[in-house]
Amino acid sequence: MTSRPRSSSPRINKAVIPAAGLGTRFLPATKATPKEMLPVVDQPAIQYVVEEATSAGLTDVLMVTGRNKRPLEDHFDRNYELEDALRRKGDAERLAAVQASSALATIHYVRQGDPKGLGHAVLCAAPHVGSEPFAVLLGDDLIDPRDPLLTTMTRVREEQGGSVIALLEVDPSQIHLYGSAAVQPTGEQDVVKVTGLVEKPAPADAPSNLAVIGRYVLDPAVFGVLRETAPGRGGEIQLTDALQTLAADPSLGGPVHGVVFRGRRYDTGDRGDYLRTIVRLACERADLGPDFRDWLVKYVNGEMQEID
Repeated sequence: MTSRPRSSSPRINKAVIPAAGLGTRFLPATKATPKEMLPVVDQPAIQYVVEEATSAGLTDVLMVTGRNKRPLEDHFDRNYELEDALRRKGDAERLAAVQASSALATIHYVRQGDPKGLGHAVLCAAPHVGSEPFAVLLGDDLIDPRDPLLTTMTRVREEQGGSVIALLEVDPSQIHLYGSAAVQPTGEQDVVKVTGLVEKPAPADAPSNLAVIGRYVLDPAVFGVLRETAPGRGGEIQLTDALQTLAADPSLGGPVHGVVFRGRRYDTGDRGDYLRTIVRLACERADLGPDFRDWLVKYVNGEMQEID
């Protein structure tokens, strides 16, 4: 692929995190606690997402929230009483952990109101984002910090313009759970041009086994398209439908490219995958891993055999 000069568009520094979902798959735990605040080991899932954004240079974060999401704001705010209590106890380690979340980024909040789908949630960000390109990070997908997916996506956007989506190869039998992308190769490994998108197709109707996962870098032209996008699957305004429009007609806001992700991804939107995520991350922790791995081996080889 012939290299193109970098776009003159401003550097991306805004991230949008939709966080208005009801978390029904985790009831009753999410009756009064936002699903984004469920702990992954000892840190809420939403903090991993904000840390990923800031690691990619996105320090202006907008969370699109809904009712009962006040704990999100409290988590990323200062807690002077708790900090003072830890300081008086001389607990520097926990004090640093508490202060870290409030120092990650400049975080803003807007309420979605009616739950009209991901496309509508993104549209709620339009007044804050304005005419700048921006990233969208879904809280159910955690990307391992050793795999800088978002940094790659912002680089592709700066070089190619338009929008960039994250893609993951899945078993064809699972593609009905995702948006599916029709693609053309480029001269760059794991970077493809997206020519079409279908939201949650039947396996026989899927254009590929490349699934859209929860990371996007979007041109602000997507807002105009979303305003004209009719409700689609599930009666909701689908971001996938708006991206399909942009992919079909690049003159509306540039092309749509995809980055095929081959790194470590943790799904916290499903109860089983949520538990597997905790186990995997706990096993890798220097402070918890050695003892936890020893216990896990003994459990699998001992007590779990009795369950079977």
